[in-house]
Amino acid sequence: MTTDHGYPAVRMYIAGEWCQGGTGRTAPIVNPATEEVIGDVPLATTADLDRALAAADEGFRVWRATPIARRTAILHAAADLIAERAPEIGRVSTLEQGKPLAESTGEARRTADTLRWHADDARRAYGRIIPTEPGTILTVRREPIGPVAAFVPWNFPVGGPNRKISSALSAGCSIIIKGSEETPATAAALVKCYEDAGLPAGVLNLVFGEPAEVSAHLIASPVTRLIAFTGSVPVGKLLAAQAGQVMKPSLMELGGHAPVIVCADADPVKAARKAAQAKFANAGQVCTSPSRFYVHESLVDEFTAEFVRAAEEVTVGDGLAEGTKMGPLANERRLKALERLVTDAVARGAKVLTGGAAPDRPGYFYAPTVLTDVPEDAELLHEEPFAPVAPIVPFSDLDEVLARANALPYGLAAYGFTRSAATAEKLSAELEAGILSINHCGGSVHEAPSGGVKESGYGREGGPEALDAYLVTKRVSHLLVP
Repeated sequence: MTTDHGYPAVRMYIAGEWCQGGTGRTAPIVNPATEEVIGDVPLATTADLDRALAAADEGFRVWRATPIARRTAILHAAADLIAERAPEIGRVSTLEQGKPLAESTGEARRTADTLRWHADDARRAYGRIIPTEPGTILTVRREPIGPVAAFVPWNFPVGGPNRKISSALSAGCSIIIKGSEETPATAAALVKCYEDAGLPAGVLNLVFGEPAEVSAHLIASPVTRLIAFTGSVPVGKLLAAQAGQVMKPSLMELGGHAPVIVCADADPVKAARKAAQAKFANAGQVCTSPSRFYVHESLVDEFTAEFVRAAEEVTVGDGLAEGTKMGPLANERRLKALERLVTDAVARGAKVLTGGAAPDRPGYFYAPTVLTDVPEDAELLHEEPFAPVAPIVPFSDLDEVLARANALPYGLAAYGFTRSAATAEKLSAELEAGILSINHCGGSVHEAPSGGVKESGYGREGGPEALDAYLVTKRVSHLLVP
C-alpha cells in the first residue's frame, strides 16, 4: 500500500505482526525537498511497548537457542534481500530524508555488507579453556546479553538502524528498535527484509512514538538488558543516566565536531577536494563530517580557493532528480540551526565566500557554504553544525593547532593531511578522537571499529569490537565429581 506520493504506508512491527498502534495516534511525515506531508507514522502506546517487550523476551529465548548456522543463514538471506531491494529502499529513504538517490541506494548496499560481516564474525565469538588444577575445568564463555532497546536518528535511515539490528541479531540477542519518526518507512522496509528472510517472530520489533516516552519505558523495563543509542550528546547523556539508574550497560555513539588539520607539507588542492566531498555528503548531516578546517597559513589561500570551487560545483536539488549532488537538510530544525550559526559567525566578523543563504524555493535547502576569518568565539567553531558549512581557519604552529583541535569536549572523528610519516604519527598519537583518517576523509567501514571518546560517547560499532556490547563474558569453574 502506497500514498499518492509513491510513499508506503508505515506500520510498526511487533511480535511478527505489522500494526497501527493501540490508539491510532500518528505524526506527519514531511518530504524535506518539497515540505509536503507524504504520510503519517503511528505512535506507540504504553500497551504497544509492553507487547514489544514481551515479544522480545520470548524472541530472545527462541533466537539464542537457534543453532548459529541457522541464525547465520537467516541473516545472510536478509542481507541478500537488502541488496536486492536497495533501489526501492533508497527511493523511500530519499523521499523522507532528502539525500540524493545514489547516496541512499549506496547506503542500503553497504548495509547489506555490514550485516554479512557481523553474521560471520559472530561465529568467531570464541571462549577459552584456562589451565588450572587437576579435576577442575575453568572456561570463559561469550553469551548474548539479552533483549536490546535501541534508538536511532534520521540521518542514515538504513545504516543507522541496521548497525544496531545486525550486531544484536548476530550476537544472538533480540531487539526493539525505535526508528526515527522522520524516516520510518525506510526502517520498516529494512525490517521487512528480515521478516521475509525467515527471522522468528519477536526477535526483531520496530516501534515509533514520542521519544521521551518510549525511551523511558523501554529503559526502565526489566526485560531489556542493553541500551544502544546513536544521536546527540544531550540526549545521549539523558539516556545513559536513565540506564545507570537501573544498572544497565549502554552503547553511546554521540555527536562530534571533527577537526581537519592540513599541514604545511600537504597538497592543498587534493586536500581541499577530498575534504569538500566529505563535507557536503548528506548535506553535512553526518556525525563524523569534517567541520573545522585548520589549514597551515602557507597553504590556506590555495586550499580555500579550491574548496570554494568544489562547493560551487555541487548541484543542490531534490534527491530524486537526476544530477543532484546534495539534497535538502532533513527538517526545518536543521535549517534554522544553520542559519543561526552562520548569522552569528558573520556578526562576529566572518566572511562568506560562497553560499550563506537558503534559496527562494520550497524545501529545506541551503547552499554549500564556505566561511573565512571565523573568530575563535564564533558558535560555529564550538557547536556541531550538522550542515553544509565549512569554516576555514589558518594556523602556523602544529602543537598550537592540536591544542585547539582537542579543546572541545567532543572526540568522535578527526582528519589530517600530511606527506610526512612522522607528522602523521604525531597526529595519530595526539588527536583526541576515536576515528582518525590521514590524507582522506573516508567514512565508517564495517570491518573496523567506530566510536568516540570524551563526550562523543563510548563503546564501538563495526569490526570485531562491534559485538562486545551485545555479549557478556561468563567464567565457569567446573569441579569434576569423582
